[in-house]
Amino acid sequence: MVQKAKILLVDDRPENLLALEAILSALDQTLVRASSGEEALKALLTDDFAVILLDVQMPGMDGFETAAHIKRRERTRDIPIIFLTAINHGPHHTFRGYAAGAVDYISKPFDPWVLRAKVSVFVELYMKNCQLREQAALLRLQLEGGGKPVAGAAKEPAGLLAELSARLAAVEEQAEALSKQLDDESADAAAVATAAHLERKLTGLRRALDALEPGTGSGAPSLPSQN
Repeated sequence: MVQKAKILLVDDRPENLLALEAILSALDQTLVRASSGEEALKALLTDDFAVILLDVQMPGMDGFETAAHIKRRERTRDIPIIFLTAINHGPHHTFRGYAAGAVDYISKPFDPWVLRAKVSVFVELYMKNCQLREQAALLRLQLEGGGKPVAGAAKEPAGLLAELSARLAAVEEQAEALSKQLDDESADAAAVATAAHLERKLTGLRRALDALEPGTGSGAPSLPSQN
């Protein structure tokens, strides 16, 4: 069963949160509400999110300050943030949003189809990263076991490597298709950069798997970083 991605919606106005839920419900992911910056930061302490939709104007801690806190935390600094704002004070205001770490800055009222498409790209990238981490975890178990089958798996080492290779190939194919889609649609630079980062990690994991194949040498290969 595929785990659903979580999307954090941050806005102090309930009607705006309701509207966002209506727009994003078609993605069939888990939508989490936060009515303030403080509430958003609490949610980020315990849950992992694919993307954050963050209102700029909120009483108390505004969107810029909330984003600054998110980017300072190692656990959350890489989560994409899309700023939503009902005001537009020109290029300087927009620049402040990007300087705070946002991958996009959208003015209200926005096109629901555009917002849903942007969010879906980051959800897809998040799911690919989750798949990659699962493959890396299985590979680490294999390495730590010194070639023994992973606990709970009824496969010999060669069979496990074949299964890992097949799973990785599926992720590689999906990542390649996603990269082509981003190129075709002239997507945001941040989304393209994230996809490229994912492909680099996939390449590192593929090299590690290839090094485990019989006849390729001895010693445990280094695994790609998960950052």
